[in-house]
Amino acid sequence: MSEGQLAALLLWLLLLTTTLKGSLWQSLRSTPLYQHLLLGSAIALLPLWLLRAGLHEGLTIHFLGITSLTLLLGWRLALWAPTLTLLLLSCAGTEPWADIGWHALIGIALPVATSWLLFLGSWAWLPRHLFVYLFVAAFLGGALAISAKMLATALLLGLSGDYPWQTILDDYLTIWPLLLFPEALLNGMTMTLLAVYRPHWVYTFFDRTYLGR
Repeated sequence: MSEGQLAALLLWLLLLTTTLKGSLWQSLRSTPLYQHLLLGSAIALLPLWLLRAGLHEGLTIHFLGITSLTLLLGWRLALWAPTLTLLLLSCAGTEPWADIGWHALIGIALPVATSWLLFLGSWAWLPRHLFVYLFVAAFLGGALAISAKMLATALLLGLSGDYPWQTILDDYLTIWPLLLFPEALLNGMTMTLLAVYRPHWVYTFFDRTYLGR
């Protein structure tokens, strides 16, 4: 493990540790619903993250589903659920253990931050309406989250010299526009179903505010 990989892993562990401060750990221990949602979300991500494609190692693409997790669980638990998924994939040999820190920071923390900031922005500056929640926070959030992840991956691999910039552009970033709508649709449909059938599960959805009841 290189110094950069070790630094990324330590930074990720520090970030996870900070999320346990306050009432999160106590709430997770005392509320079975949170436990079920956390474990269920980690398992639900497995098929999404296993179905991947790419011409080069490290330049693979797959759907994220991170925006839905962020809206469902809140940003702190949304960091933990994909971490469990990443650990399972590493144990299966799909993800190298040495790169787990970078994968967590770029593939989990960055999309979660992007999704959460967009949700906060829509809550603060846009009408608090169901369609705003679904189309901005969920649909647009999914597109922005996967964009942030892919651009950060391209930048990291380009600066590290693992691949020439032209290879990254031709074999990775050209696929980026093709993923925007499917990722956005995946998250938009997921949050639509949850908002309609299980609104009490969703951390960021408030019936009285969005539906006026």
